[in-house]
Amino acid sequence: MNQDSWAELQLYLDTCLVPFTAMSGKLSPVEATEALERLRDFLDMVEIPFKGRIMTYPAYHYSSTEMSMTLNTLSAELKASGFKYVVIMTADGSFEGVEVSNADLILSHKDLLQNMENKDIAQYVGECIRNLWKK
Repeated sequence: MNQDSWAELQLYLDTCLVPFTAMSGKLSPVEATEALERLRDFLDMVEIPFKGRIMTYPAYHYSSTEMSMTLNTLSAELKASGFKYVVIMTADGSFEGVEVSNADLILSHKDLLQNMENKDIAQYVGECIRNLWKK
């Protein structure tokens, strides 16, 4: 992506996807690889069906006590750079009780698994993205 192509594509790429791995430094290399694979699989639920409208940014990998503030600041900065929507997705992290007001949508596979009995998570995630764009 260069400045000219961003100016041209910005009208279409209005949604920034921020992957959040939610790792601690206590994970072994095998566990870290597995966490990244779970995140990849969860991101596929958005990246594949909505290709062309979503731009995935580099992942924020580590969970910390400042996570909420950091993700909130990052979301505000991404919007200031030209994105209309910011979506944060994590496979292993939980956002229950966490406030990230500058993000437009926060999706946690872990939270969804706990709250959705036998429902199709991929379908639900797709609906959440489409509803975001309808606002």
